[in-house]
Amino acid sequence: MMARPGTVAARGAAAGGRPRRTVRSVRARPVAMRAGSPDPLLFLAVVCLVAVGIVMVASSSAVKSMETLGDRYYYLKRQGAWAALGLVAALFTSRLKYWHWMSLARPALLVTMLLLVLVLVPGVGRASREAQRWLGYGSLAFQPSELAKVTLTVFAAYHLSRREGIARDFWRGVVPLLFWTGMAAVLILKQPDLGTAVTVGGTLFLTLIAAGARLSHVALLALAAVPATFWAIFAEDYRRRRFLAFLDPWADPQGAGFHIIQALYALGCGRLFGVGLGESRQKLWYLPEEHTDFIFAIIGEELGLVGGLVVVGLFFLFAWRGFRAAMHAPDTFSALLAAGLTGMIALQAVINMGVVTALLPITGIPLPFVSYGGSSLVFSLAAAGIVLNVSRYSRPP
Repeated sequence: MMARPGTVAARGAAAGGRPRRTVRSVRARPVAMRAGSPDPLLFLAVVCLVAVGIVMVASSSAVKSMETLGDRYYYLKRQGAWAALGLVAALFTSRLKYWHWMSLARPALLVTMLLLVLVLVPGVGRASREAQRWLGYGSLAFQPSELAKVTLTVFAAYHLSRREGIARDFWRGVVPLLFWTGMAAVLILKQPDLGTAVTVGGTLFLTLIAAGARLSHVALLALAAVPATFWAIFAEDYRRRRFLAFLDPWADPQGAGFHIIQALYALGCGRLFGVGLGESRQKLWYLPEEHTDFIFAIIGEELGLVGGLVVVGLFFLFAWRGFRAAMHAPDTFSALLAAGLTGMIALQAVINMGVVTALLPITGIPLPFVSYGGSSLVFSLAAAGIVLNVSRYSRPP
């Protein structure tokens, strides 16, 4: 039986060797490929991280929520509800055949950009602590910036896989992505949310590298990003103080350096095996954001170095299996999709843990799957579901 022209099999037969990964082969996927089982280790890493998050949110928030809200399980119940919704989203995206995202890439990006504009409109976007980042009403509010991380990555994978070699073309390949990513980053900075803007830009760099972009182009963008990032830091007084506190937190121990110092105290008190689950002292009104951005410090205090290394190991397992799915993906689009989304989540984890351990300035990026927060959890799980779907079609060489 002869292979259909334009399919992977036909190209492989014509070349007399292993078929090349091409974007046009995606259209033959429903006929030419059968889905296997999702990567069990990737699935295990995600489930374990979500479970760790639920337990640690309950432990880190119980005392403060009882004192302020009269319900020690307030944050636990909300995190559990968001986790359930996120798992439903992950189940849906893991079952949705990955090539459907090609037709959804542009509409999803346009909707995301509209939402990023709407969140800045007075009376439409919701504000909290001098930040206007939410849309919705009551407990149904969500952050469009979390959606932007996913849709921009999907669009980048679609754009860079449209034709062979486009990633090496600066004007046709890189500039359009730079335009959309830059526009989204500016709107996110207006909220203000420098951490998410950095994540969006960093994910673009990772996707370009995975697509085979010229290193000279990537280096040029990196050189341009450095002064832009420093300008964003020093343009706002609180960002400038946070950055200087990172360099020397003891210069202002009761002000900008307070978060870093208390996080280091928590990690130091945990030693090897921790003080015990639920026994943290730093969560008792010492460490701010103990159940959100600095939850890794509570993990280190209550579960010790061993517990912290387990969490790091789970993220390593997620990154390894996610990138493995990308390397063995059947075509360019699915490879970039898995690589971009895996890199997005891994990058956030590295930044969050770098902040908690005083290796990076405070950015306000949550720990994926673990920190309290509905938007981050739901969209991270949805992204993980997409990677799981790619793993169903990945085949080892």
